[in-house]
Amino acid sequence: MEKLKQYINEKGIIINASLLKVDSFMNHQIDPVLMDEIGKEFAEHFKNHNITKIVTIESSGIAPAVFAGLHLNVPVVFARKGTSIILNNDIAQSAVYSYTKEHKYTVTIAKEYLNENDNILFIDDFLANGQSLLAIHKIVTDCNAKIAGAGIVIEKSFQAGVAHAEELGIEVYSLAKIKKLYANKIEFE
Repeated sequence: MEKLKQYINEKGIIINASLLKVDSFMNHQIDPVLMDEIGKEFAEHFKNHNITKIVTIESSGIAPAVFAGLHLNVPVVFARKGTSIILNNDIAQSAVYSYTKEHKYTVTIAKEYLNENDNILFIDDFLANGQSLLAIHKIVTDCNAKIAGAGIVIEKSFQAGVAHAEELGIEVYSLAKIKKLYANKIEFE
């Protein structure tokens, strides 16, 4: 997706050889026009996958997931980071290690929102080491649903995430694939 690559080049900030900050349009401040185009792109790609729900993890995956849900006309379920007193005991959980926050947290989805009839599209802002994808796969499986694919806004193809998806048999559709981050340049595939 050329517009996304342009945003990444113009507004992304390279922190180091593995971290890219996209706060100005996706993670802190959200560009709704760009998110709408991202949602349309995911919807177009996955339109024949019989998606019944979209699943993401709070918070950075919510915007692209909601726009994809709008264009696919399906609900969006997000995994909460941590637990809440309003969630009952019928929940599915998995641990995730965040490399950007340098800590482990638990993501939770109430089982009432996913079931054996659901064909899930997982959407996330980044695919790097694949920890979020692995956690969602566990939760979806625990709810007897299945993952039809993963829509990734930015894939860091130089990290292990896509290999984890391949091991699980999950189709990954990434809108921008980063081959390498340099001090002042991003190399796309």
